[in-house]
Amino acid sequence: MGELTIPDRVDGSNRAGVGWAVDRLVEFLQGQRAVVLTGAGCSTESGIPDYRGAGRARRPGTPMLFQEFMGEPQARARYWSRSAVGWPRFSRAGPNAAHHALARMEEAGAIRGVITQNVDGLHQAAGSRRVLDLHGSLARVRCMGCGSTEARNAVQERLRSLNPDLGSLESEARSAPDGDAQLPAGAWEAFRVPSCRRCHGVLKPDVVFFGENVPRDRLQRAWALYEEGDRLLVVGSSLAVFSGRRFVMRATREGIPVAILNLGPTRGDEWADLKVEGRVGEVLPRVAHRLGAL
Repeated sequence: MGELTIPDRVDGSNRAGVGWAVDRLVEFLQGQRAVVLTGAGCSTESGIPDYRGAGRARRPGTPMLFQEFMGEPQARARYWSRSAVGWPRFSRAGPNAAHHALARMEEAGAIRGVITQNVDGLHQAAGSRRVLDLHGSLARVRCMGCGSTEARNAVQERLRSLNPDLGSLESEARSAPDGDAQLPAGAWEAFRVPSCRRCHGVLKPDVVFFGENVPRDRLQRAWALYEEGDRLLVVGSSLAVFSGRRFVMRATREGIPVAILNLGPTRGDEWADLKVEGRVGEVLPRVAHRLGAL
């Protein structure tokens, strides 16, 4: 492809600009070996809220910190009460047009694979095969004592059994990011939390909490996938957390072209060779079609 002005910004958030945005992304991807990094903005069109969102500077609630979760039984009760209420809706979410477009692009050889910061499993549900879940999966729960895992659906049954009044909380809740829910203050005070069936240790969703590091072996696998590409496409991520932003920073150091498709500013805009403002579910299917993947 020809040289891009650095950074080249394209507004595809309105109908007039979508065609131009698609043209530039096709130019960026055509005949290349791109690796894709996705964030929460890839799943908002599936009904899963994100922490920031377009034009939103503050998070809608404070995410649970790893140290808080591990150190305070009351914090775990607060987390699991909100998760128990939020999980049914989260688990019913299905892949949207962006997920399907990326799956077809992988199938057609237009991209090498996906490194995702999301924990919803929607890339796999859409048919993507080469997916690295950087932050883990909410579908699993891990014992922090013995390391055994349990399906989140099974834990949900135990949560319901231990807390028969859970239904009354569901009627008062509002959806929040990552399968969470916003509950009235103090709603979790009498909430009972299950422990590991094997060792009675602390159960934690098998995801990376704020304040927790990505496991070393998983990060190594993410870097291995990154190294297969000759350019990086960021989709639906504000790049606010370092675990995702580091891929853009390394690409910049190595002279690897970076394109960002997101609705709203990101912390990687200054490094992007191409920045496209647009809805991922509207832009990506058109890109996939132009690349012969749809």
